[in-house]
Amino acid sequence: MSIPVPGITTHARQVCSLYKRALRNLESWYDERYIFRYRAVLLRQRFEENRCVDMATAVSLLKQGEQEVFETQHYQPRKFPGSPGGCAYEREVIPPDWVLDYWHPLEKAQYPEYFAKREQRKKEFVAWWEKQYGKPKAEDLHH
Repeated sequence: MSIPVPGITTHARQVCSLYKRALRNLESWYDERYIFRYRAVLLRQRFEENRCVDMATAVSLLKQGEQEVFETQHYQPRKFPGSPGGCAYEREVIPPDWVLDYWHPLEKAQYPEYFAKREQRKKEFVAWWEKQYGKPKAEDLHH
């Protein structure tokens, strides 16, 4: 259950978030698509009925809605594989840039423009480093 923080999120944004969480909750409860769609239409109708109410009532309804979603949440909600809590979250490993330095020259020859630009950028970075911090001393390079 999220606690609305005044000034950070608008009321409209909180209502949209509540609607989306309620839909995802319905999706977890109903495996059959036609039952889910029926329940989703009923949920949308509930939101539409309370679209043009005064702000005091809207805040009260939002609080009630948050409580209802909390009380009816699924014991094992569905999660997208790449989303936090999903089975594949942060599974993709992005290799660091220095790995490309160890490519074989024949592999690099397949992407000549990319590696030419990369070498140019490496030279620019070394020039910036030496300008910023100075050249390394000769005795430091051999140790």
